[in-house]
Amino acid sequence: MAAINFFTEDTGFKLKDKLPLKRWIKETIIAEGHKLQELNFIFCSDAYLLQINQQYLDHDTYTDIVTFDSSEEEGLIAGDIFISVDRTQENAQKFNVSPEHELHRVIIHGVLHLLGYKDKKPADKQLMTAKEDQYLTVKTF
Repeated sequence: MAAINFFTEDTGFKLKDKLPLKRWIKETIIAEGHKLQELNFIFCSDAYLLQINQQYLDHDTYTDIVTFDSSEEEGLIAGDIFISVDRTQENAQKFNVSPEHELHRVIIHGVLHLLGYKDKKPADKQLMTAKEDQYLTVKTF
């Protein structure tokens, strides 16, 4: 049962373009040679995501995304992706891009983590950014 679900916590955020967004995410997963099982995107506030970061990762910092991989089978993607809409909106201003563009970058960033891409080392971060750019370029909505 391949599913992509969108939820909100501690925010009045309303996601636009849900169906094209789901299609784009699924196409990204397929292009990377994987299959979708289930993805849950939880759009939340800075405060909510900080609490998640502290409780589960022992990080006491604000972040735009926290990704939890719940895949149990190689090549089958499942997980929960928490995204701070406060942080993506702030970063959109900082990087001089639209809030929607920054949100989509962060969404695909979380998906790429579940596909096995890392971003801690400089070379890994460079590849991650290149993959984000690649999939943002093919986005048609």
